[in-house]
Order: sequence, then structure tokens, then C-alpha cells
Amino acid sequence: MATEIERKFLLANGNWRTKVVTSIKIIQGYLSRDETTVRIRKSGNQAWLTIKGPSQGISRLEYEYAIPPADADQMLMTLCDDQLIEKTRHLVPVDALTWEIDEFHGRHHGLIVAELELPHEHTAFERPDWLGQEVSSDPRYRNSYLASNPFSGNP
Repeated sequence: MATEIERKFLLANGNWRTKVVTSIKIIQGYLSRDETTVRIRKSGNQAWLTIKGPSQGISRLEYEYAIPPADADQMLMTLCDDQLIEKTRHLVPVDALTWEIDEFHGRHHGLIVAELELPHEHTAFERPDWLGQEVSSDPRYRNSYLASNPFSGNP
């Protein structure tokens, strides 16, 4: 059993861009977006099936399994209702932790969200100057919500 503990923030400015060490293109879709979500994600030649349980604060159960990329392609195109999320994930290290900054494309162009996975709910972390409003508890910033609700500039 694995637990995901994640904080999510909007960005105050673009100062993070000079600190990016890696950028990864991601496409994902959802087989289920209820309390328990089931996601298919593909990045390059790798793909995963991820099951996430209901949120309890900033924590939730998460199970992730590698799957064949060809299977992911088939599921994304046939089972995800054409409600795909396309984004570039930029990795930005700050102290001992790494921020994942998701820059959305297509229907969600203009949305950029910074996520930080923590080892414990109360782990202290540095708040870089580019960090804006926290949206960890706002369901409108969940990828599962965005899959069927295009970003309009005011989610």
C-alpha cells in the first residue's frame, strides 16, 4: 500500500523556469473519476495504470503499475472519452525536494500548477518566490476534474 501526500499551488511568476532540470511530455486519461480514480498515463516509451483512493486532506492511497505503452495508447484512444490531458511536467529541485510543475496544453492552455509530494503531511518545505496560492483542497485543480472541464482561466 502506498500513500500519496501532495500539496498543490498556483504560480506567482515565471522565476521557476530558469531552475528546470528536466521536462517530460505527458498524456493521460481517466477510466474512472469518482471518489476512486483510475488513470492511464503515458510519457515517452513508458506507461502506467494508476489507482487513487478518496482524498483525506492532502493524503490519499495510490497504486501505480507499469503497463505496455501500446496498451496505454489503445486505452487512451478508446476508453478515455476523448477527454485527455496533455501537459509538460517540469522538475525543479528546491533543497532536498523536487517540485513538479505541470504546464497544461490544449483545452487547458494557460494553466500551470506546482505540485510537491511530501514524505509526511507535516513536512516543512521552502516556499520559493515563484509559489502562489495553495489549491491542494480545491477539486477544480485535480487532473481528474480537468479531464471533463476545460480550464477557462477561472476554474
